[in-house]
Amino acid sequence: MEIQRRIDEGRKKLVEDVAAQLEKEKEAALSEARQKEEQARREREELDRMLEENRRRVEESQRREALEQQRKEEERYRELELLQRQKEEAMRRKKLEEEEERANQMKLLGKNKTRPKLSFALK
Repeated sequence: MEIQRRIDEGRKKLVEDVAAQLEKEKEAALSEARQKEEQARREREELDRMLEENRRRVEESQRREALEQQRKEEERYRELELLQRQKEEAMRRKKLEEEEERANQMKLLGKNKTRPKLSFALK
């Protein structure tokens, strides 16, 4: 009887020890899984932050590029306007010089006085 009782107690203790060990391993596995999930979450958050920062940098770079392009276009437009004004001014001066030269030639030729036109046509 005593031997049987000891055997039963030994079996019971062994079953309890195995159950306790399994519970410990289960808890360790759950804990490890939670840690891995937390690590993965942190890595995803860090990646999201990096992607957002890169997106912001790209947008800022594109904005600066667009502003620079706009500035260059405006500067080119101003240069073209200036060239157009200079061209118009040169044409105006040339026209004035031509008119003055024509007036001087008329004076030299004595054609500044208006004379009536005479018609020699036969009637």
